[in-house]
Amino acid sequence: MKTALRWCLLVVTFVVTGQGATAGELPERPNIVFILADDLGYSDLASYGSEISTPNITALANQGIRFTNYHTAANCAPARAMLLTGVSNHKAGVGNIPETVHVEARGHVSYKGVLGRNVVTVATLLQDSGYHTYLSGKWHLGQTPDLLPFRRGFERTVALADSGADNWQQRPYMPLYKKASWYADGEEFTLPEDFYSSRYLVDRMIEFIGGNADDDQPFFAFLSFQAVHIPVQAPQEFIDHYKGVYDQGWAALRTARLKGAIEKGIVPADTKMAPMSSTEDWDAQSAAEKRYQAKRMAVYAAMVEAMDHNIGRLIDHLKSTGEFDNTIFIFTSDNGTHSSGRHNQKDLISRFTNGQMNYSSDYETLGLKGSYNALSRSFASASSSPLSLYKFYTGEGGMRVPLIISGANLPNQNKLSSAFSFATDITPTILSLTGVRAPTGRYAGRPIEPMIGRDLMPVVTGIADDVYGENDPVGYELAGHKALFMGDHKIVKIRTPMGDGSWHLYDIVRDPGETTDLSAQIPIRFQTMLNHYHTWAVENGVIEVPDSYNYMRQIILNSMQKRLSKGLVIFLLTLLILAPFVVAWRLKKRGSGSS
Repeated sequence: MKTALRWCLLVVTFVVTGQGATAGELPERPNIVFILADDLGYSDLASYGSEISTPNITALANQGIRFTNYHTAANCAPARAMLLTGVSNHKAGVGNIPETVHVEARGHVSYKGVLGRNVVTVATLLQDSGYHTYLSGKWHLGQTPDLLPFRRGFERTVALADSGADNWQQRPYMPLYKKASWYADGEEFTLPEDFYSSRYLVDRMIEFIGGNADDDQPFFAFLSFQAVHIPVQAPQEFIDHYKGVYDQGWAALRTARLKGAIEKGIVPADTKMAPMSSTEDWDAQSAAEKRYQAKRMAVYAAMVEAMDHNIGRLIDHLKSTGEFDNTIFIFTSDNGTHSSGRHNQKDLISRFTNGQMNYSSDYETLGLKGSYNALSRSFASASSSPLSLYKFYTGEGGMRVPLIISGANLPNQNKLSSAFSFATDITPTILSLTGVRAPTGRYAGRPIEPMIGRDLMPVVTGIADDVYGENDPVGYELAGHKALFMGDHKIVKIRTPMGDGSWHLYDIVRDPGETTDLSAQIPIRFQTMLNHYHTWAVENGVIEVPDSYNYMRQIILNSMQKRLSKGLVIFLLTLLILAPFVVAWRLKKRGSGSS
């Protein structure tokens, strides 16, 4: 009923005003292509102020709306849980990724680290309503047979179950994993020899879509890139495009990105940037170090461009088959820029880790097959420009990312919106576009969590400026880093050493760089938001992390425990197998001794 009313209002709006396309041109049951980048920074796209060439994503932006105040989780699996269900990640069982869950939270219903059975995916809802549903790319929401995407609503899949993997070969990228866990339609799968992630994932998606081209059913395609998650790797032809581009360093790039974002209207003209203590002094680097650091960023930019290039191939396929005009595209990132790369990729720790994984970080082959590369915090500060911090933190740089909703027949073309929006809004928006009703209470005979996200179509079509009211709270937490959004305001608490462990209040519409704390100026608003956060935390089962918690240390500890526990199981099984023989030998020996 609400969907029908909204589209009726849309008809009236366009008939009266004559703006945009008419409602009759809007597809009734459109195809949905949901494109998810991995660890993409806020200003990494040309349409958001970047120097990186992303013409195909820019073309999508020109045929739709760019959200400039869209927020997601600060790391991957929690974001994916919200994006695909419309439910809070804690309620969905993914308070954190399993690789970094601390001991106190392990096993808790909010921290299982895999997608719970108490939520239903948008793929399931669309499949049950007559859509073909496809996934190509990263999943990271569980890898037991019942948790793979093939059992969570996707008809055809080629899926990476881990947090990441190599982009050139079927190999893990860190010691936590013994192998790269790829699955095709629910079964273990071996990648081809000529694999490069962005190219291959688009190849498979084109194959899936083409496999049902002769019927009249629409499709939902979830294209979940590895780009630009570590290891940062790209074909040489794209790396060559950025030779010399980053020779001025990260500070110059961060400033240039701010200027670009202002020129595009992404942020206000008077936006300020907070300095980051984790950013090194570019001028203090030697000439050799500058050359090497610039190459690292060049590979990163090349990986973004390679992703865009392959998105273009998918777009071309849809145009050639006559499906493009009937397709709505949604493009975003699961979280902000990754920044785990060590400043010196050739120090003792890096050499040891690379040796364990058989990777090289040599300048000449950086980004190519067999190499390991990752952005350090210094260039990550430019990737998230003009925002503060990056992935794993609740600063804007970790949570605010691009969101583009595009379609050739959408009524508003090449528009910007500063409306607050959140990861849980994607599923309700897809359901609105496809005319599918969101379930309440139960689905397929089991109780489920209700969706909390909002339908963004009133903003997309221009019927409304916002879908959240001035006093609607939206809470979030990751490993002790906390945030709550309400209207134009955000309260945020970031643990040391990246933060000061105290709550702050910002107007993130006028001050996206989070430079001016308003908690003393509007104390009632501040206290109200604090009260909302504490209520939200209790309702969502948030468990406080110990003061000693560090996510990188936790990855190492969890990895060691995982390997040791497997070794212990093998040891115990060996004892059980050998025990009868030992007992028989002892009895035989005792018998021979008494004779």
